[in-house]
Amino acid sequence: MAASASSAINLSIKPLHTSLSWKTHLSSTSALAVSPLSGHRQYPRFVIYAVGDKPTVLVAEKLGEAGVNLLKEFADVDCSYNLTPEELCNKISLCDALIVRSGTKVSREVFESSGGRLKVVGRAGVGIDNVDLAAATEHGCLVVNAPTANTVAAAEHGISLLTAMARNVAQADASVKAGKWLRNKYVGVSLVGKTLAVMGFGKVGSEVARRAKGLGMHVIAHDPYAPADRARAIGVELVSFDKAIASADFISLHMPLTPATNKVLNDETFAKMKKGVRIVNVARGGVIDEDALVRALDAGIVAQAALDVFTVEPPKDSKLVQHENVTATPHLGASTMEAQEGVAIEIAEAVVGALNGELAATAVNAPMVPAEVLSELKPFVALAEKLGRLAVQLVAGGSGVKSVKVTYGSARGPDDLDTRLLRAMITKGLIEPISSSFVNLVNADFTAKQRGLRIAEQRSLLNGSPESPLEFIQVQISSVESKFASALSDSGEIRVEGRVKDGIPHLTKVGSFEVDVSLEGSIILCRQVDQPGMIGKVGSILSEGNVNVSFMSVGRVAPRKHAVMAIGVDDQPSNEILKRIGEIPAVEEFVYLKI
Repeated sequence: MAASASSAINLSIKPLHTSLSWKTHLSSTSALAVSPLSGHRQYPRFVIYAVGDKPTVLVAEKLGEAGVNLLKEFADVDCSYNLTPEELCNKISLCDALIVRSGTKVSREVFESSGGRLKVVGRAGVGIDNVDLAAATEHGCLVVNAPTANTVAAAEHGISLLTAMARNVAQADASVKAGKWLRNKYVGVSLVGKTLAVMGFGKVGSEVARRAKGLGMHVIAHDPYAPADRARAIGVELVSFDKAIASADFISLHMPLTPATNKVLNDETFAKMKKGVRIVNVARGGVIDEDALVRALDAGIVAQAALDVFTVEPPKDSKLVQHENVTATPHLGASTMEAQEGVAIEIAEAVVGALNGELAATAVNAPMVPAEVLSELKPFVALAEKLGRLAVQLVAGGSGVKSVKVTYGSARGPDDLDTRLLRAMITKGLIEPISSSFVNLVNADFTAKQRGLRIAEQRSLLNGSPESPLEFIQVQISSVESKFASALSDSGEIRVEGRVKDGIPHLTKVGSFEVDVSLEGSIILCRQVDQPGMIGKVGSILSEGNVNVSFMSVGRVAPRKHAVMAIGVDDQPSNEILKRIGEIPAVEEFVYLKI
């Protein structure tokens, strides 16, 4: 069994507004505070705008028409290009989502200026180095990208630069247009039999490798995260960084810009390369020390370079761009008509999905889970959040939530269930009902740590079929008082447990009592003396108040002893209706919980 936790500090439960208190047949220490929570702001999933309102999406860089049209079906779209940093900060507090390409810096100041409204940043492309991910996470903003639509276009451009560089196409073209005919000067080199080192074997890198194999090149690759079997399937050997750059006749860069890759090609690494190596970069300009590349070109260590990206774009007064052995293009990697439309649609769908509360498979600052796993976990994600909401509403006002234990019952092996999504949504459920914080998959762990909420996870391995990822989820809050004493387990923790039935989350246990109620709408829990007519009495009172009952379940210790009735309601009962339920002589305690 695995457990994970953050440091424990006190998470105080503060009353949201005046509660109703009822005397019960239990001891005075068990007096019930009923809190309808009618004034509390609710966030269903990720949605942060009122029902019926349209969110606002700011498109800060040119986006394909198909993507813009898709956005307009769902949101108010503001296409404002070439904004200065100050203008972006001024606009962002009016926007729920922001879409950029590579030219707009989404800095910490942008997230701070949003005032918490910005919930999604969409990067129309793969790289996200122009977005401050740490700031996005702290502010609960999901960052999504479009990692697949421009893959082929970028790979094709890489191959185009590779072949154009090898045959001096750009230089020869300029020479002919200048009225010259310098056939001897522009003799090229052949690609057949040459070694190409692909640095970064992700989507684009692997597509470049496929095409280079078709040109008769010997391809090696370096990527510390690439699976060896995928490389072998293409006929590519994975090697160390030093071996790759030392063995290559051509080097093609396809790595992201990170602290580890910043200026990874520098004076030291150029010195390890074959003399006369040729370099292609369609990844990020910052992975090359541009001054060092100029020195390597002048020294003949690097014979030629073909560059689509630069540290500063557009480059100004650049010796590198002006070098006679450099072929330069203005960041055209994704610039095909097909790729532009594909990226626009992909990022628009990701942004709309995120604003709708869907779990994004392309999120870059949230748990990365394949789409098929997201689909499988979806009903359990809803269950996890609702159990968290129920559990924290059972805590008596003033108690401090310090420690929560979550148990997952599953017939699957320990490596077959990623619980990060579930933990995040339990955290969301625990924190949002008792604070003004907005919690989502992005900032859940960060927010829990800030508030000192320790969440320990454990697995309960069950016998049975592993077809379903989970059989049940149980949430326990320890060292707190409960406003509904029957929710306490034998060991004294507030305990709720739930299952998914026919795709719908159900509450199946409260304390030691077995119940079965659909977690839709809200719930009334009653502890009562088990006697005939109780269901009818409570149902009649709710009916008189025009409160629709969606579900009702009774769990009892033994006949004619104590029972817990769980009632699902579609409508919020008035204070008068709740008071009448509490005045039924056989009712010992009850609580209204808003899901």
